[in-house]
Amino acid sequence: MKYLLTAFLLFGFMVTKAQNAIDGNWKGSRETPNGTMEFNYTFKVQGDTLTGVIKSQYGEVPLENGKVDGKKFSYSLSFNGNTIPFTGELVSDDQIITKNERGETKLTRVKE
Repeated sequence: MKYLLTAFLLFGFMVTKAQNAIDGNWKGSRETPNGTMEFNYTFKVQGDTLTGVIKSQYGEVPLENGKVDGKKFSYSLSFNGNTIPFTGELVSDDQIITKNERGETKLTRVKE
């Protein structure tokens, strides 16, 4: 019985320390009228809240109103007085698709 209780407690501890698969650094690019833009995303999930930043050649923008529901998530970005909503989905451990009104972007996990 002691071993069963110990195993149960150890398993519970590992589950609470498990990282969400969306967490981490991601990279993507997108074609624009001004050429290809590279983006670096950093996502952090705590419960059902998504935070992070997106970096490009023009600077860094924090994610706003981030929410996570399983493999799907949403957030918005604000710049130049505009707020743009995004949705996303974890397709695999190494790929995310984000979408907004202008199309979609494939992101790949940055191996550390």
